[in-house]
Amino acid sequence: MRGQSSATIRRSVFLWESFPVQLLGEVCHGHKKTVEAKRRMIVSDVHDGMSSRAVPKKHRVTLSTVQRSVARAGTLVLNEVDWASRAPGCRSAASRTKRGMEQEVLRLRKQLQSKSDLGEYGAAAIHRELLALGKANVPSVRTIGRILDRNGALDGLRRIRRQAPPPGWSLPEVASGRRDVDSFDIVEDLVIRGGQDVNVLTGIRLHGGLCAAWPLAQITAKTTVESLITHWREQDLPAHAKFDNDTVFHGPHVWPATFGRVTRLCLALGVIPIFAPPLTKGFQADIEAFNRRWQDAVWRRFIFRDLAEVQAQSTRIVAAHRLRHAVRIEDAPRRRPFPRRWKLDLQRPLKGRVILIRATDRKGRGKVLGHSFDVSPVWCHRLVRIEVDLTANWVRIHSLRRRDPASQPLLADFHYPARHKAFHD
Repeated sequence: MRGQSSATIRRSVFLWESFPVQLLGEVCHGHKKTVEAKRRMIVSDVHDGMSSRAVPKKHRVTLSTVQRSVARAGTLVLNEVDWASRAPGCRSAASRTKRGMEQEVLRLRKQLQSKSDLGEYGAAAIHRELLALGKANVPSVRTIGRILDRNGALDGLRRIRRQAPPPGWSLPEVASGRRDVDSFDIVEDLVIRGGQDVNVLTGIRLHGGLCAAWPLAQITAKTTVESLITHWREQDLPAHAKFDNDTVFHGPHVWPATFGRVTRLCLALGVIPIFAPPLTKGFQADIEAFNRRWQDAVWRRFIFRDLAEVQAQSTRIVAAHRLRHAVRIEDAPRRRPFPRRWKLDLQRPLKGRVILIRATDRKGRGKVLGHSFDVSPVWCHRLVRIEVDLTANWVRIHSLRRRDPASQPLLADFHYPARHKAFHD
């Protein structure tokens, strides 16, 4: 502002400070629309036969911008292309050693450590062994050293930052992408000014990302069952449904081997209910992330006068979320159609499987449905997957390790005679 008078400077500051925030957002949104329209015209000109050299001159952009726009459009219709900006660069370095080669390096190190005649199992010895085996694209000695370092295979005491397990790693069929899981949770103790309570039943699909939310005055087992039936009639049945240990989902904890209304609904529809371990992080991360997103997008943005306004705004957010993740929803594993002319019978004998993720105690015992089972004396304070088969009358307990999610050996197998109990509200 050199050369301008103080009055001009004050006038400019006043105009900028008085610029409406809403209008500024509209300007930014309009700029985003302009960029998307320009990219659409660039791709349209390329598809019409204009050369890749003439298009940059026409639109005053670089050749790399044209190439990126065409690559992002691919074979999709222009109106279906997601033009949202993405982070630059690759997700992982292009020169990074392949995971298969890293596993081969780690395997050779263990083999040389126990069977080498010279007792050498360092990076140089592994490099010589790879060359002797005739492996293609053998990494250098320094690269092998870095592979050993980041996988914690060296003798030094350093903190190892291991790769996170895949989503749904506790169930092999879910981790591989063959099956999907619907996760459900409750957002509680929200209050509208004036004292009206608001509780929200939320749900999200693990692989597909399809979400749902039901703001209600009170969440009970009956309202939860009604919401799940409506949701699954529209979106078909998943293979699994995951819950926490709230009595709304699990049922009362007072009596052993007791199943609540929601669990009986899942078993009647052939959906396997899964109960996450209490006080353990990670197993409810997907639904908890959506809970935070719902609160940021709905509850903290607006001031509501009644429950109907909350429900209307929640419906808009859910519809927008589904539209944004439409491609991911379409790519999700297939689901079973909801049975026609089906009616819930809570007194029906229970059949099917129930899965509980739990942690053993200091003596290696696992507690499930009010009963205690001896799992393994060497598997203390560790995670286990307990499968209760109410049809075949058995309980199988598998070990779980985040460090090695693919390895889930059977630790114990027990006969568990299921007793049919009449359901009481």
